[in-house]
Amino acid sequence: MTNRVIVGSIGGAFGVQGEVRLKSFCADPQAIADYAPLYTEDGNAFAQLVLTGQLKNGFTARIDGIVSKEDADLLRNVDLYADRTVMPSLPDDEYYYADLIGITVVDTGGATLGTVKNVMDHGAGDLLEIIVSGQSETTLLPFTKAAVPTVDLTAQRIVADPPEGLFPDATA
Repeated sequence: MTNRVIVGSIGGAFGVQGEVRLKSFCADPQAIADYAPLYTEDGNAFAQLVLTGQLKNGFTARIDGIVSKEDADLLRNVDLYADRTVMPSLPDDEYYYADLIGITVVDTGGATLGTVKNVMDHGAGDLLEIIVSGQSETTLLPFTKAAVPTVDLTAQRIVADPPEGLFPDATA
């Protein structure tokens, strides 16, 4: 497990004063400002983030140290992470995506199907991107109660009951 959780993404500049367009991945979208300091994947830290307005798919925001359009443009498509310690705890059937990355996926008989590479949300429901040993392409598994009846973070194991044919070599 990682010590940081992705909480949002910067879409680029908004105006010429250094404001950015911000998409929040938080259950309460405005709470992203409460989780500062926020970090980029390469380790840059922003001590403060202030939401300044609302857009159709997010917010406008000021981030400390970002004072020009050029500064803001350099952050286009940069993900923001918060320390896990400042994040709220979740109910038993909810998970931070970061907790699922790297977990082994087995079928209901205990045979290994692969490892979680990524969790994707395309609006119609979450998908687990699974790295399958010996295959160059990943497999997308619907992250539903039917397809994934058990997630055991302590054991670092997911039990999956995938739709027929999704893992053709699993029964071989």
